[in-house]
Amino acid sequence: MDTSQWGLLTYLLVVWGVMTLGLFFLWVYRNILESKEEDQIFLDKAEEHMARAQAELLTRINKLDKPITILGVLSGGLLLVIAGLWIWRGLQQNF
Repeated sequence: MDTSQWGLLTYLLVVWGVMTLGLFFLWVYRNILESKEEDQIFLDKAEEHMARAQAELLTRINKLDKPITILGVLSGGLLLVIAGLWIWRGLQQNF
């Protein structure tokens, strides 16, 4: 097989690696934010700024859910495409 046929597979592997690395960093960032989240906060009127900070933190965490889900699905789908392409080319070589 010539190298041009393996060029597509290499390109897809690089794209998958970058996508998965982005997914990993988003997931780690979300876990860092979640570690700062309090389960229960008992505040009086003087500590209202702490309640606002927790609400902003929850907003940031919730905004990360959609990109993490999308990148996870795309990464998994691309990995399946790469595996299918690799198997298909391997079968073509044998027959």
